[in-house]
Amino acid sequence: MRVDPVGWQQPGTGLILPLKAFLLAGLLMGVLVPTSPAEEAEPRFVVEEATIATIHQAMREGRLTARQLVEQYLARIAAYDKQGPALNALITLNPRALQRADALDAAVQPCPPPATGQCLTGPLHGIPVIVKDNYDTADLPTTAGSLSLIHSMPPDDAFQVHKIRQAGAIVLAKSNMAEFAFSPYETVGSALPGYTRNPYALNRVTAGSSGGTAAAVAANLGAVGLGTDTGNSIRGPSSHNLLVGIRSTMGLTSRDGIVPLYLDHDIGGPMARTVADAVAVFDVIAGYDPADPVTATSRQRQLPTFSDHLDINGLQGARLGAVRQLIDTDTADDAIRHRFDEALGDLRRAGAEVMTVRVDELDTIPRNARWCLRFQHDLNAYLASLGEAAPFSSLRAIFESGKFHPSVANNLEFFLEYTIPPSEDKDCRIAWANGKKLAEGVRRVLTEHQLDALVYPTWSNPPRLIGDLNTPAGDNSQDLSPHTGFPAITVPMGFVHDHLPTGLQFLGDAWTEARLIELAYAYEQATGHRVPPTTTPPLAGPQALNRSSLE
Repeated sequence: MRVDPVGWQQPGTGLILPLKAFLLAGLLMGVLVPTSPAEEAEPRFVVEEATIATIHQAMREGRLTARQLVEQYLARIAAYDKQGPALNALITLNPRALQRADALDAAVQPCPPPATGQCLTGPLHGIPVIVKDNYDTADLPTTAGSLSLIHSMPPDDAFQVHKIRQAGAIVLAKSNMAEFAFSPYETVGSALPGYTRNPYALNRVTAGSSGGTAAAVAANLGAVGLGTDTGNSIRGPSSHNLLVGIRSTMGLTSRDGIVPLYLDHDIGGPMARTVADAVAVFDVIAGYDPADPVTATSRQRQLPTFSDHLDINGLQGARLGAVRQLIDTDTADDAIRHRFDEALGDLRRAGAEVMTVRVDELDTIPRNARWCLRFQHDLNAYLASLGEAAPFSSLRAIFESGKFHPSVANNLEFFLEYTIPPSEDKDCRIAWANGKKLAEGVRRVLTEHQLDALVYPTWSNPPRLIGDLNTPAGDNSQDLSPHTGFPAITVPMGFVHDHLPTGLQFLGDAWTEARLIELAYAYEQATGHRVPPTTTPPLAGPQALNRSSLE
């Protein structure tokens, strides 16, 4: 059993309050807003677009407590998630978030000389995190976006959740997702009614499946977030919401306690408003986990401190290959193609040499021959790991219950046909062989041209209108990283059309995260494309919450 060292307790039979009820209860108890004139007169910490560094600086200087920070995020959630723009990004709010914040505040001590100020408990001390609802949390339900798992209480935390709590983070909320992570295009499931909306354009999608985390972090409903990525689902929602998202090398981060889609491709990782914040989380979650054998490869390497690679000059002398075959297509959006050309110019001005390259295997290996369709096998194993508390024992039992969104019925029925274990499935063996060929092809291109990374638009088309599954999608994240096992980072690339976000993706060879971070950080610092959405502006004064906003 994994236990948080500061203030977190294993749940008993405590009630998990619905979001609206919890916020109202907090208001009536006077815990969510300052009550004294002295508090109201003090300048408020500006939570909108706050970074981990600025939060921690304020805490060290005694200008901010974890409780005050959580209260501000709770106020924004009350104003914007189910009210106002109604982003519909969060499934469950953590009713123990303030209790956890109080415990962290109590643990802060004056720093011993020669240091000054307050010493914090860890690298994520007091940082409120939005966690995608397919990460196991022992004190909150883990639904995978499905009504069938709405009351599922895992026996312990996922490894990554355990690590962030150990580092001092506060799990603020569990976020909405495409049910069972099936869709890269939209964020809708049966655990929470309705679609998650893109805060940059409320009639647009957030992509999938980590769209709830993306919308919440983009709208400043939390400081940073955790998402998962089987083919796209960290990087796509990050691109659609002007965020940074990191998909690691397979084996660098643990998959333990994450509801699986295809376990051989699943990755969990950070989503944040800045490269520095994403890397701060990445430093905490990366590394060996005995519960996930794939991470054994990380024990053979001396892992760097990734935050040491936030180099503003990281593009000086870099060699980058532009994969134009992903954007120069009949269905790609012209405005994104133009934005990509501008990004290549920005990279050159920052000191990089950029050339056009081609990965032949993208054309010769069919897309549908790169996947092992193992969902039933992996989900059944996950349900077994829940023990007697599992609400269902198998995918078939879930299907027969009818407790799922109508849009995933065909997928569930389709996966029920795949009963052969992956190790015995010839199609899986073909997919793995093709993944190896693709990795060899990417590595050949990187080596022949002496490249640090490949670059391409994360999506070749802007966020679709909600409900639109007919116009071109443009998801490029599926093509290279998941099948090769190589790392990739998406960073904001600016806007197209009517203020619709786009992302630029850097992909490198296995275990080159440190170099990718240098490149992504230097590009981010040179361009400054990140701006907050106008639909969720700062709340006025110390008010933050009022009774009418909860009714």
